[in-house]
Amino acid sequence: MKALRFLFPALLACTALVARAEQTAFFENKIRPVLVESCYKCHSAKSPKLKGGLALDTKEGTVLGGESGKPGITAHKPSASSVYVAMTWADEDMQMPPKKKLSADVIADFKKWIEMGASDPREATGTVAANAPKKRQIDMDEGRKHWAFQPVKDIPAPAVKDTAWPRNDIDKHLLASMEAAGLKPMPDADRATLIRRIAFDLTGLPPTPDEVKAFLADTSPDAVKRIIDGYLDSPRFGERWGRHWLDVARYAESAGKEVAVLYPHAWRYRDYVIAAFNKDMPYDQFIKEQLAGDLMRSENKRDQAEKIVATGFLAIGAKNHAERDRRQFNMDITDEQIDVMSQSMLGLTIACARCHDHKFDPIGQRDYYALAGIFLSSDTLYGSHVQLQNNHPSDLIELDREAGQIASLGKISPTEVAMLKRKAEAQETEATQIRAEAMAAMRSNNNKAIDAIRLRQQRSNAENAKADVGLFYDDGAPRPLAMGVLDKTFPTDTPLLVRGEINQPSDVVPRGLVEVLLPKGEPLNIGQGSGRLDLAWFIASRDNPLTARVMANRIWLHLFGKGIVATPDNFGVKGMAPSNPALLDHLATRFIDNGWSVKRTIKEIMLSRAYQMSSNPSAANEAADPDNNHFWRMNKRRLEAEAIRDSMLSVSGLLNLYPIDGSPVARVADGREGLFALSREIAQPSEQCRSVYLPVIRDQIQESLNLFDFPDASLVTGDRDATNVSSQSLYLMNSPQAQGIAKAFARRLGSYEGSGPDKLARAFSLCFARSPTPDEASAIRSFFMTFTSKFAKGKTLTAEATKQASNAAMTAFCQALMASAEFRYLN
Repeated sequence: MKALRFLFPALLACTALVARAEQTAFFENKIRPVLVESCYKCHSAKSPKLKGGLALDTKEGTVLGGESGKPGITAHKPSASSVYVAMTWADEDMQMPPKKKLSADVIADFKKWIEMGASDPREATGTVAANAPKKRQIDMDEGRKHWAFQPVKDIPAPAVKDTAWPRNDIDKHLLASMEAAGLKPMPDADRATLIRRIAFDLTGLPPTPDEVKAFLADTSPDAVKRIIDGYLDSPRFGERWGRHWLDVARYAESAGKEVAVLYPHAWRYRDYVIAAFNKDMPYDQFIKEQLAGDLMRSENKRDQAEKIVATGFLAIGAKNHAERDRRQFNMDITDEQIDVMSQSMLGLTIACARCHDHKFDPIGQRDYYALAGIFLSSDTLYGSHVQLQNNHPSDLIELDREAGQIASLGKISPTEVAMLKRKAEAQETEATQIRAEAMAAMRSNNNKAIDAIRLRQQRSNAENAKADVGLFYDDGAPRPLAMGVLDKTFPTDTPLLVRGEINQPSDVVPRGLVEVLLPKGEPLNIGQGSGRLDLAWFIASRDNPLTARVMANRIWLHLFGKGIVATPDNFGVKGMAPSNPALLDHLATRFIDNGWSVKRTIKEIMLSRAYQMSSNPSAANEAADPDNNHFWRMNKRRLEAEAIRDSMLSVSGLLNLYPIDGSPVARVADGREGLFALSREIAQPSEQCRSVYLPVIRDQIQESLNLFDFPDASLVTGDRDATNVSSQSLYLMNSPQAQGIAKAFARRLGSYEGSGPDKLARAFSLCFARSPTPDEASAIRSFFMTFTSKFAKGKTLTAEATKQASNAAMTAFCQALMASAEFRYLN
């Protein structure tokens, strides 16, 4: 027996040697001759030009593949081997040899060779290094010379010729730029236009007639300052500017992608963002909390809970829950986190370095995997449980019960909690029984008795019931649950993945920071913990050359309709250079010096003469600067989708300004039933709340928002599109929602005390912050007379019919005002 025990491994080794010898012989007899005869002419060291970057005269080159980034040969997997796929001519875009397809026998030999393990005895010859497209060598010293990586410096305001025009240093920077280009700034906007501009920019709502009247009557030097301060202190400010940040944070309440998994607790992050802007949280603190709030010191339980909720920033991204490979799923989450962090906070596309060094910016693949290790050392908790097609359930973070956090769900009785527990136990028992039946059927080879769908459905039912129990304490109070991230017990570094492929790991990369953003010689690596706290402090540092610039540019964009850097999410080499670098650095410096205060930065910009200019054109200026890169006038801007919807509700008297507690997403069932219920809620919201509180389901956005360019909630969006297409007008004219709002607007005007002209003036004041001109008043009178005549169709109107005609005319008039360009645009 002992002899056999020693002999068996020896026999296995001999068998392996024989198999390897057979495979080598197969390669030499069947594969190498074909490569030499049919491939080397274009894909070897002797080729005049290595086509497609593919070298087939070495083992390394054959496995590596060409410029497509796909592996040339993947052992045991013909369909994953681009060389084999090209031979079959299955892909019209990749057929080799291109002129004559290889014989079926040869193709079959290559398939067999790959299935056997693709044994290749050839030694490296240096062909790949000599003939493949040269890998870009990143020169960090040279890379740091890019304007965005230079330290922020506040250059003194330049001298200007027209010393009477500027009101602050912002104006001096702009005027110097204009004068150098031979441009003249436009005159000041009229005061009605100005208050409407300020109101929408700060609150996303039109000014009330009383606010307009008071502002027009206030001729003191501080009138503009007072109206700005009033709007900045309004709760509406956070709802408006919080939505701007939610655009770049890709906020949504579902997973998107292949499977519509809901995230019922995403709304907490939304509310956190709104509150942060309302209380003017310093922007550096805002960044730190979103990246590492769970690791920061807290003043009390409420503060701790809010910091944990802030990390929802990293958890709310789109996810492919249908992905079966857990490693791939985690890596995709990490990639999405790197992407949102780098674009939103740094204005860089670091995620482009997942598969190779960044093609344009001085960011290496090692930078990417140094960051990946940080996020992979954290648990991303988004709160979904086992259900059909959801292969990656997750827990949530339970906040302290004493933290004072609101909940979407109301309290239930202890008896109802007990009922939920019994239901969960029954579902679990049934799932266990079905699983036992399935296992018994497998042992008896009775495959017909195995109902996999039934098993998965019952497993889903059991998990649903268990999740329902987890929503409540034993006394029936709802548990405060949140999405977010927490550090893993043991942090880990991650290997660099060749071409980003999860199955091609290379050298392990220590967790660390982005080299080009650090002074030369400063340590990059992180020694303790996940590194998220280090990353947060690194990004929020005043010495970081990008953070303040990126946010200052975002603020400018939302006030002028165009950034100083026209690509707000990309400050890299392929992004646009700033139109006024000195002004951008002045704003960034002031932003930091003002304690990273968003409100103070907004106020300084609004008090500039540049912000208060007219949007009227100038033929001479248009000829010299048609894109208004020098900001010689205010840009005309179409309102965002939310502002259009909210304004319609506001002028009609329907808008409910009370913030919604939670979200409808948290109150519907999981699975298809929940999605159907949400579809109805999205199509016709039960609450006439502000648009920022409407549910955001990826790929299922409410029509009134989607038509007016609501952003893709899976992407970082710093600058929304603003289209003007027929479907928008058709919606404003024909949709039941728009017609219902117009009727409410008409009823509101009908109840206003005053004569007919007074009511019409009130309508103009509500919609446009002005009175109708004489020509408009005349046209309106003509419209009402014509409308009534057409309504009568030649018949004598009774008192009731006259009233109906009057109401119909007023409704049509109101709808016309809300459908007008003036209602939808800021001048």
